[in-house]
Amino acid sequence: MIRTASAAWQGGLKEGSGTLSTQSGTFKDQPYSFQTRFGDAKGTNPEELIAAAHAGCFSMALSLFLNNAGLTPERIDTKATLTMVAQGGGFAITEVHLDVTAKVPGADSAKFLEAANGAKQNCPVSKVLNAKITMDAKLAS
Repeated sequence: MIRTASAAWQGGLKEGSGTLSTQSGTFKDQPYSFQTRFGDAKGTNPEELIAAAHAGCFSMALSLFLNNAGLTPERIDTKATLTMVAQGGGFAITEVHLDVTAKVPGADSAKFLEAANGAKQNCPVSKVLNAKITMDAKLAS
């Protein structure tokens, strides 16, 4: 499987701006800039998209791990909080924290945590990140 995304940028770093698009067209010509990345301007940024990708990837992986344990989730809600810090004259993504709450009929805490840890370690986005990945996982009643 191969997936693509593209970026177009015009101008210098602080005064310039660009757009981001995905192969599917679902995300097309979305604005990004220095201010959307490091400030509060409207638009997206690469780190926000990585966090979204990680939350989505993890949720799907958790569904798989639960299915493999004979469980079917009704709902999985995941929030990924990405930390980027100044490092070595540039910036680095150092950590992603996953907060997950899932409603899984018939699951006990031990089985759920085992599935969540398996998903955290094995979702493809987790594997590609050179960052510490932490997680809080709980079952919803």
